[in-house]
Amino acid sequence: MNTIEKIETWGDVHQTKWLALLRIILGLIIFFKGYFFLQNTDAISAMITNSSVSIYAVALTHIVALTHVMGGLLIVIGLVTRLACLLQVPILLGAIVFVNAERGFFSIHSELGLSILVLVLLVFFLVFGSGKVSVDEFMRTHEHT
Repeated sequence: MNTIEKIETWGDVHQTKWLALLRIILGLIIFFKGYFFLQNTDAISAMITNSSVSIYAVALTHIVALTHVMGGLLIVIGLVTRLACLLQVPILLGAIVFVNAERGFFSIHSELGLSILVLVLLVFFLVFGSGKVSVDEFMRTHEHT
């Protein structure tokens, strides 16, 4: 058993049911942020254009929005949660480094604190997995026929 499998097994065994609510809230935050980005592609495009990765603004706008929407839904229902979290981590790191850090932590419209919190929760669920109340657990415990 390699290190990743050991971490997954440990995380699956040590997660309590109340963490499912935290996972669902995290997924909803990510989903609605992606939905907001889809509704306001000009806003996210402007944020990306003002950052240091402005060359790829159009492509990044759509990739970020769709990844947030799909990843948020997967996290909410607890299906391939670790993969969904893993795909969200680079986006949140980019948001922290390139977008939110420029505004500062204490500015009026700063989302830096929320971005850091979401990143920490993504890493947490990357290690701990989806937990007992999830589609992953249902698929693990029921026979596939």
